[in-house]
Amino acid sequence: MMLAGLARMADVGTDELRAIACSLGLPGDCVSLERRAVNEVLGWGCRVALPDTTSHRTWADIRKIIADSGLCPGGKRYAERTFGLLAEVEGRVHGIPAEAVHFHEVGALDSILDIAVCAELFARLAPAHIVCGPLPLCDGTVACDHGLLPAPAPAVLELLQGVPVRGIPSRGETVTPTAIALLKGLEAEFGAWPEMTVRRTALVYGSRVLPGVANGALFAMGIAAAVEHSRG
Repeated sequence: MMLAGLARMADVGTDELRAIACSLGLPGDCVSLERRAVNEVLGWGCRVALPDTTSHRTWADIRKIIADSGLCPGGKRYAERTFGLLAEVEGRVHGIPAEAVHFHEVGALDSILDIAVCAELFARLAPAHIVCGPLPLCDGTVACDHGLLPAPAPAVLELLQGVPVRGIPSRGETVTPTAIALLKGLEAEFGAWPEMTVRRTALVYGSRVLPGVANGALFAMGIAAAVEHSRG
């Protein structure tokens, strides 16, 4: 959802998303921006098609992929900051140094795509602030390389420190390590809608169906009220 939302805010289509993916050494046809509907309401989503991999990448491996990519300097900075946060929390969860962490799910190609392309799109947008509402959480389990774990997963719990959340009547994983690390890596503020004049909006959907709730998010971009007043 982050990838689709940022693509819509940046007015970027499938061709440009694929060009960014290619700069990371990923297949050119691995990502597509598409129209989706939930309950007959149209929105947007991203379809990612990458080969399965059992490779376990280290923090050094991820840094090299980012450094060798065609991301702009800001995109590289945001991507490295996001993966750095994940390395730190995974190290704390497993009781090892960040440099010794071997990424499993987060080191998979689709997570590299999600984080790096989102970082690039955000750097191109260069907003003064990013604000996110309270994150939705519910009970359930998540299957990972370490077996079944309670949701939210341990890495998510670590990253939720200082973040407002709200309970929803469903079950399963609603916040992934990649999502919360991206929000923190992009230095998101958490709270109510900011005062602004809205210039662009998008409704985006995820690929999973969650019982009883809509797996979607609203994105909006605008000019802060204070800036608008000063122009007037």
